[in-house]
Amino acid sequence: MTMVCHRPEGLDQLEALTNFNKRELQVLYRGFKNECPSGVVNEETFKQIYSQFFPHGDASTYAHYLFNAFDTAQSGSIKFEDFVTALSTLLRGSITEKLQWTFNLYDINRDGYINKEEMTDIVRAIYDMMGKYTYPVLKNDAPKQHVDAFFQKMDKNRDGVVTLDEFILSCQEDENIMRSLQLFENVI
Repeated sequence: MTMVCHRPEGLDQLEALTNFNKRELQVLYRGFKNECPSGVVNEETFKQIYSQFFPHGDASTYAHYLFNAFDTAQSGSIKFEDFVTALSTLLRGSITEKLQWTFNLYDINRDGYINKEEMTDIVRAIYDMMGKYTYPVLKNDAPKQHVDAFFQKMDKNRDGVVTLDEFILSCQEDENIMRSLQLFENVI
């Protein structure tokens, strides 16, 4: 059985596309190649790697959504370029870029809107990922309550869907969200 390998684009090109310097890209590439020797990661491998961070829960559904957000070409695999571009946005992108990326994660069917069904799927996946050791212990109706609160805050025109503009505006109006994004920036 032959293994198809993928070589990433040149460092200069990746450096121009991301907010990482050459040295950082080299370190990231070594780590990526260590986990994915072929240079690409499929969804099953991604789920296995991601689930290691959540040993008390089932991270497979959330990892599926995350994988789809990284796999922007919808090819069924994530190349180093996909990985490092998303990581660059999440770690060093502007607040608007981070919020756009997050919106795309939540917009499961990629129609440009987040509806209640998509948000419920995401929230349930997060609860499953956190597992039974979540504190405080969650009630069965907690996902519905969180989705209702999300839509109450985000669906500005009350049409039953949240657009990218509504999402960004609502997040920018929320001090907790903005503080957490800035705190995350300062840690990195």
